[in-house]
Amino acid sequence: MNKPDFVYAIYIAAPIERVWAALTQGAVSREYWAGREIESAWTLGAPVRFRMADGRYDGVQGEVLAIDPPRHLAITWTYAAAGVTPPPPTRVTFTLEQASPANVRLTVVHEIWAEGSEVEDSVRNGWPAILSSLKSYLETGEALDYTKRWVAEPCKGASAA
Repeated sequence: MNKPDFVYAIYIAAPIERVWAALTQGAVSREYWAGREIESAWTLGAPVRFRMADGRYDGVQGEVLAIDPPRHLAITWTYAAAGVTPPPPTRVTFTLEQASPANVRLTVVHEIWAEGSEVEDSVRNGWPAILSSLKSYLETGEALDYTKRWVAEPCKGASAA
């Protein structure tokens, strides 16, 4: 039995290129994503990693499955803590659409393929916080205090989405 996908859409008052940069550039992601810098070459098959504020890698990792800047990005997503067998990967797809001259609609679909996936609850709680923090950061220059509090903690099975 397939689990339902997590689907979240949010409207952001920012240029599409700026939203894309927030999703793909570590210097921007660290501002709203609990101090984590996303790293990748952003080519098909390239690894995707998150570096924490203290320089260590977070356990979240994946690879680029599809990319069409600045409109579409799909990556695998898994949590691989040191010494622990990672759960089966999931898939995260980001779709950016120009909703109006001043607004972008960002849709995130996180497909949870495995029945009983340990990331499901974390995904449902984490993505709304991360995406709200992204929106706040791009619109006001200030990320959510809620996500700032995650800075020192490694992601626990995607609890930081």
